[in-house]
Amino acid sequence: MTTTTRDLHVVLGAGPAGSTLAGELARRGHEVRLVDRSGTGTTPDGVSRLKGDVSTVEGARAAIRGAAVVHHCVNVAYHLQVDVMPGIQDAVLGAVEAEGARLVVLDTLYPYGETHGRVMTEDTPWNATSAKGRMRAALDEKYLAAHRTGRARVVLGRSADFVGPGVLNSTLGGAVFPGALTGGEVFGLGDIDLPHSYTDIRNVAAGLATLGENPDGDGRVWHLPTAPARTTREVFRMIEEKAGRPLNLTVKSEPRPFGPFGEVFMNSYAELFYQHREPQVMDSTAIQDAFGIKPVPLDTTLDDTIAWYRGFLADRH
Repeated sequence: MTTTTRDLHVVLGAGPAGSTLAGELARRGHEVRLVDRSGTGTTPDGVSRLKGDVSTVEGARAAIRGAAVVHHCVNVAYHLQVDVMPGIQDAVLGAVEAEGARLVVLDTLYPYGETHGRVMTEDTPWNATSAKGRMRAALDEKYLAAHRTGRARVVLGRSADFVGPGVLNSTLGGAVFPGALTGGEVFGLGDIDLPHSYTDIRNVAAGLATLGENPDGDGRVWHLPTAPARTTREVFRMIEEKAGRPLNLTVKSEPRPFGPFGEVFMNSYAELFYQHREPQVMDSTAIQDAFGIKPVPLDTTLDDTIAWYRGFLADRH
């Protein structure tokens, strides 16, 4: 595999994925610029921070100027995604085309839609029926078409539900770990006896960084490194054991507001609730075999996430 020399990597979006990725790229010796709308907040060592608006081509060009590789990790609130994400795509694609940078896109499993429990690979058909799934599939078609036509060099990395240090807004995040550590309510969704893939946020970062370093992976979708799926109940049992106290578990069988997720979010998330009513099993063999990246074992992920949440909760009191 070929790797780039020390070049500027620009990460768009400073949520858990973008921030963790920026830190990973800096550790690998790259010059890194992290861009978001505020330009403030905790910044990983060796990373420069810039305030930028990538909703227009002009704003996106200013944000990525000088970049060899651009990593698109921008997201918006669930209820705004269908309206806002296509415009951000147009701006970012226009910017990388104009600046001559490669584009690495963080993606979701939504384009596949309901798989009826079949294992998801990069060859799984895109059969989304939800508005957000169809929107994501349309974006991905456009990204891959831009690559095929030579407009821009693009690669997509798909992740399952995030878990890990710094991850709050996930079904295995702020609705689970604080309650597990304090005796408060812990929430599960749908059928927790079904296998469900969770991707460690550090594997998201390692996968995207590796795709950013290896242009020979361009022009396709890759599944980011993900540990073998376990049932959510098994994951909860592991958390219970590590936290040293029984979980005060509430399982939500319908998409209703719970924990940190309010009515606006859950109304928008309802169309994706199928993910908790059928197995969600993602296979990441392809990227593991092609680039030699191994997923963090789930046991380690949970240890590190619990340690992070202990510190997070302590800082709030």
